[in-house]
Amino acid sequence: MKKTNALGVSALLSLTITLSAAIAALPNPGVEIERGRTALVVTDPQNDFLSPDGVTWGVVGKNVQANNTVENIEALLKTAKAQDMPVFISPHYYYPHDHSWKFEGALEALMHKIGMFDRKSALSVDGFEGSGADWLERYKPYINDGKTIVTSPHKVYGPETNDLVLQLRKRGIDQVILAGMSANLCTESHMRELVEQGFEVAVVKDATAAAQVDEGDGYAAAVTNFRFIASTVWTTEEAVKAMKSY
Repeated sequence: MKKTNALGVSALLSLTITLSAAIAALPNPGVEIERGRTALVVTDPQNDFLSPDGVTWGVVGKNVQANNTVENIEALLKTAKAQDMPVFISPHYYYPHDHSWKFEGALEALMHKIGMFDRKSALSVDGFEGSGADWLERYKPYINDGKTIVTSPHKVYGPETNDLVLQLRKRGIDQVILAGMSANLCTESHMRELVEQGFEVAVVKDATAAAQVDEGDGYAAAVTNFRFIASTVWTTEEAVKAMKSY
């Protein structure tokens, strides 16, 4: 039994090394951002993901802190505003009628169970201020400035269920700098759909985070897929440098 386990560990290590080498050998097409064509898109910059009081902090908090995610998202917002770069927020809201769905995926079921992103009504902000669905307080000066485009909410993970792509197209945007929460769910799903829709996408890998649980490391999975699919993957430092040339 011990010999079999040793062989299994050896095989897994060999596979990991091979995968790492394959990723390292991938080309990096890059994104040369241009004024009028580029926007910053941030998914779910909300309390339930990014505040210690949020309902998911127990599973995402360590990764948020390790990546400096909160501060890195703010750095991107601050730089975009200073450069007059368009900023789009793709939020996640659930209204009472969403809790009547007849079937759900695993994470959808969990989000509904814990009241994540809940709002009382699509037509009212009663109880919204300071709730789990609200923006992190430090982001409000950037998001509530009257210039940021807040799209309709996505309902599962990707922008297929909201108007993000329409809003980007209507402004002539075809290059996206992508950040926000959560890495292997909404952020990755936005990346995938934007790529399918013909956008160049640069993902900022330390301006996101994900759950790390017994079932798997969501962040590690997402970063691998960012590298395989996006035009480029930046750190916040690299993204800010590129944005300052906008």
